[in-house]
Amino acid sequence: MMTVKEARVDSRQKMDSLLGARKETLSLYSELAALRPFNEEEDVSVVLQEFCETLMDYTASAHFQLYRFIADGTERRANIRKVAEKVYPNITMTTEQFLDFNDKYEAETKGQHFSSLDHDLSSLGEMLADRILYEDQVISAFSAPMK
Repeated sequence: MMTVKEARVDSRQKMDSLLGARKETLSLYSELAALRPFNEEEDVSVVLQEFCETLMDYTASAHFQLYRFIADGTERRANIRKVAEKVYPNITMTTEQFLDFNDKYEAETKGQHFSSLDHDLSSLGEMLADRILYEDQVISAFSAPMK
């Protein structure tokens, strides 16, 4: 059984991992968006594939680093569980959107999707912004001093 101090260090490491994955995803999102207008150039395909991989890493990080920690019953602080239960359905919705985007763009693209990439990327950007707001609520609960 972990001590309280060990548990806090463990949860901090999980949050740091999530925030690192988020930062990398946002960086690649910006890099990809800067390549507009999208066409069949190799650099668009390369950045798009890298972005999809990073997006999936970020998505998995949230679930396996943060929410699994809560779902497996390890987290005993009621305020954290309450916030997580409130925002988790919204996080799940964004996860589904991220998976749909990945499914559409992860494979080698031969131009068939570039016509809708601009719209899809804009929609995904809105989902990323929403997701960050939801995650930050949980992170804030983790960071709040114990009462």
